[in-house]
Amino acid sequence: MRGRLMFAAGFGIGYVFGTRAGRERFDQIREKAKQFWQSDTVQEAAGAVQAKAERIYGSGKQMMTERAHRMREKSMHQRPQQEGQQQQQQQESPERPEASWEPPVGFPVSTSY
Repeated sequence: MRGRLMFAAGFGIGYVFGTRAGRERFDQIREKAKQFWQSDTVQEAAGAVQAKAERIYGSGKQMMTERAHRMREKSMHQRPQQEGQQQQQQQESPERPEASWEPPVGFPVSTSY
């Protein structure tokens, strides 16, 4: 169904742009398209599609909000453990970990500080 609709729309647009019938034929086509769009059937279908899209958006938004809260709670519980591990690593190694960082091959390094 979707493929047929896209084909019909493409055909109509191509006809409008390719026609040599002039302004009168263009106005006729535009008026028919306006009547089609304003028909009750099309408006009902558009309303149903819009309502479905709003429901999908709302449920997706709610799901992502819940996941974000769970991730935040999880990270809050893991943070004290990670901080303890970092303190232990710092006591064992007097060298700062960022001092041993090497840039990847091809990474532009500026020497003019």
